[in-house]
Amino acid sequence: MATSTRRTLPGYRCTECGWTAVKWVGRCGECQAWGTVLEAGAAPAGPATKATVVSAPALPLPEVSAAAAARSATGVGEFDRVLGGGLVPGAVILLAGEPGVGKSTLLLDVAARTARSGGRVLYVTGEESAGQVRLRAERIGALEQDVLLAAETDLGAVLAHLDAAEPSLVMIDSIQTIASAQVEGAPGGVGQVREVSSALIQAAKTRGLPMVLVGHVTKDGSVAGPRIVEHLVDVVCQFEGDQHSQLRLLRALKNRFGSVDEVGCFQLVDAGIESVSDPSGLFLSHDAQAVPGTCPTITIDGKRPLPAEIQALVAPSALSNPRRATSGVDGSRVAMLLAVLHRRVGLPVAADDIYVSTVGGARVTEPAADVALALALASARADRPVRSGWAAVGEVALSGAVRPASAISQRVAEAARLGFTDLIVPASTDVSRLPRSVRVHAVASVAEVVDLALPRD
Repeated sequence: MATSTRRTLPGYRCTECGWTAVKWVGRCGECQAWGTVLEAGAAPAGPATKATVVSAPALPLPEVSAAAAARSATGVGEFDRVLGGGLVPGAVILLAGEPGVGKSTLLLDVAARTARSGGRVLYVTGEESAGQVRLRAERIGALEQDVLLAAETDLGAVLAHLDAAEPSLVMIDSIQTIASAQVEGAPGGVGQVREVSSALIQAAKTRGLPMVLVGHVTKDGSVAGPRIVEHLVDVVCQFEGDQHSQLRLLRALKNRFGSVDEVGCFQLVDAGIESVSDPSGLFLSHDAQAVPGTCPTITIDGKRPLPAEIQALVAPSALSNPRRATSGVDGSRVAMLLAVLHRRVGLPVAADDIYVSTVGGARVTEPAADVALALALASARADRPVRSGWAAVGEVALSGAVRPASAISQRVAEAARLGFTDLIVPASTDVSRLPRSVRVHAVASVAEVVDLALPRD
């Protein structure tokens, strides 16, 4: 008599990405996370869900109405820019950032502006007491009658508040502090965060209610909690900034309703947080006299051209191993450019201390800032300032050649708007197609750049 064997599903599952295995392993084979593979229990393989009655018939794509996805502006211009124009009904946004960066302040500002435009906002705080949130709202001028505040950490109570308040916008601060009584474990655990996120996302989708979830970040700057939360939400935003600087940047790491190439600029002040539509004044110094070791550049952050000023200081070293200190730029990039300047231009810097920094706490990471960085180093070493009103754009290769850069037209337009008179660009640039608002100098090598932008006495 033949016997039938039943195939079983793997008994171990990764709590971060859902990867399965037939035996326990210490490291997930998919996301490479340690200690996340837990026993899930073997279950018979095969279809577990049967066909049911559909809620609505399938429609041809041209007949589907787009009115349900209409955006509503929050009143915070930079926040709307990153979201793609505003909030979409039923959209769930995960806002992540380090403690103290200003996430709660930003959300209170958005809540107050939404209430002033006729909406009702439910703000659920799990980290702070209602009194602490009230004091912050009073400080930033966000005391509005239609901003409803609830201090809750139980998922059931939060869902009950959604039914009672009937808001037009919900904010949860933060997702790691809310816990469900149906799941074992402390708040913030993998199982709790997954259950709470799923329940809140389902509530937002069924009600057509936009919702903002505040999340923590890990030491390496990534969003804390299981990765499945990032897959479930519609938008993932990263709010970043240095605690010693007033500048804050909002980036979209994922956006189902718009582009992820936008970046929002904010300034943290005593009265709260302000949108900065023109952040050029934060990244450029305004010295009346030209100073050696300084060169501006125009970077592209997403789709947005942003100015940055790179400063360098070269001083004789009394140490056997000269110091190399950087702030706002990549230290390995500086070391490479020093080698190029030494070999291709003949600039002796091996026995000097080198200090490189940016103005206003800006972070310059794109290779198109290489020419400006090389000019700042050469200017500091020669003790001669770069020509007044000049900026530089281009990537420097190890051969000393200046390589092409993207979005040259946008950089030229931004340089003209900021008042620069001359811009150095790579020689491969089609100068005839660029606007004539500034004088464009096409160069082929870093040696040519130094000779052109550093006038000799």
